Amino acid sequence: QRGYPCVITMAEPFSIERRKIMRMLGAKVIVTPKAGKGTGMVEKAVELAEKNGWFLCHQFETEANAQFHYDTTGPEIINDLDGVAKLDYWVTGYGTGGTFHGAGKYIKEKSPDTKIVLAEPQAANLIGSGIATERNADGSPASSHPAFKAHPIQGWTPDFIPLVLEKGLDLKLQDEMVEIPSTAGVEMSQALARKEGILTGISGGSTMWAAVETAKKAPEGSVLVAMLPDTGERYLSTPLFADIKAEMNEEELAIARSTPSWILEP
Repeated sequence: QRGYPCVITMAEPFSIERRKIMRMLGAKVIVTPKAGKGTGMVEKAVELAEKNGWFLCHQFETEANAQFHYDTTGPEIINDLDGVAKLDYWVTGYGTGGTFHGAGKYIKEKSPDTKIVLAEPQAANLIGSGIATERNADGSPASSHPAFKAHPIQGWTPDFIPLVLEKGLDLKLQDEMVEIPSTAGVEMSQALARKEGILTGISGGSTMWAAVETAKKAPEGSVLVAMLPDTGERYLSTPLFADIKAEMNEEELAIARSTPSWILEP
């Protein structure tokens, strides 16, 4: 804890929980209008940094992003399976592209036969479109990508192809692409909670959906790795919890009324 002041720009559609958590940790959160999408969020951060002389992290462009995952995430995956099993598939989505680029590069170096499956929203198939992102001199997006449409996977696929991701794509790391249907991430997240006791967010559910679809086509006995670095608690105000009520339902009320004490009637 170095006590550096931190200002986060965050587009309006991101969950309320994200704003509150950042503020709880001491950051200032500047919410940008929905119409600006991810590029608007980035433009605001650039403006604020230039006006105030602040350090801009450039997480969508900096080489340190992918390098960190090359140094940590990739080795963790390979080391955990060393002497245990051969890694046949690694399945991942992308936000900045740092995990895909960095961990993917390391995995391919150490396990060339591993197939990397990269997923993106069906509604925003930026990579699948084959259209490049227009860039400013620093590598940041110059405009919104024409293939982008709003999608429910928060943290994935902004309205541009990040430079960090593009450099990973240039290395031809991915062997397959999977498009995630709009409702698949939410449905898989809910299923993981109910059936497996895993409380992950929509992005985690989307990654798992892509992994399950990959497993359906993979040879029997294949080993797949998919990471769910997201928690469902960041999504209480989103469609992930839309059908989860705070009040007791009829079944719960019946249980409460089955004994005489302390019944909270509606």
